[in-house]
Amino acid sequence: MTLYVGTSGWQYKDWRGVLYPAGLPLRLWLEEYTAHFATVELNNAFYRLPSRENFEAWRDRVAPDFVVAVKASRYLTHIKRLKDPAEPVERLMTHAEGLGPRLGPVLLQLPPTLKADPGLLDACLARFPSSTRVAVEPRHDSWWTPEVRAVLESRGAALCWADVRARPVAPLWRTTDWGYVRFHQGRAKDWPRYGRQSLTTWAERIAATWTPAQDVYAYFNNDPNAAAVKDAKVFASAAESLGLTPTRTP
Repeated sequence: MTLYVGTSGWQYKDWRGVLYPAGLPLRLWLEEYTAHFATVELNNAFYRLPSRENFEAWRDRVAPDFVVAVKASRYLTHIKRLKDPAEPVERLMTHAEGLGPRLGPVLLQLPPTLKADPGLLDACLARFPSSTRVAVEPRHDSWWTPEVRAVLESRGAALCWADVRARPVAPLWRTTDWGYVRFHQGRAKDWPRYGRQSLTTWAERIAATWTPAQDVYAYFNNDPNAAAVKDAKVFASAAESLGLTPTRTP
């Protein structure tokens, strides 16, 4: 198993002095990040979809083994609410494909007010190229039904295993032959960090669910106080102790 371990974004000022040397210019932070991690979740694409030229520039700046997961634009998920997906999906992919071989999964994080609609989800997933890995993170409890699971499985999409305060907020369904995990906020004393035992438990869940030949992507979204950087390192160490093969961490 390749366990891709990274963070949700890389441009956080309070990471200076932790991941980034104090005197390093902001324009060189991506190159520095890639020296320590082999993947990142590009979450600023959610707020404003970068141009294809931006994606191409990032492709040329990162290491050859680097993988970029892309959080889908909120225009598709929060404004259109998955309706009429053809144009927004095509625009998203036309831009993101500028990453070339560096492009990893696309994440669809759904609004917490969007209730389950298996048909709507199926129609949206159908618009993505068959070669694109898509992960879906629903945030309304109505999505946890056999019908929704069947849609994900039929489209080869991964249900995102999301964690808030050291607890899963979704069923731990395996819906395809790869996985996607997001860590939002832990319960350790140094907020918003995770405790070692919590991260070890997550590594155990991953090891028990996917085989050594399959890929799992894990991203830490608890960026304040550089918690994401520190937790990624602890998580990778726990995974390695279980015989998994995590990508590089600081």
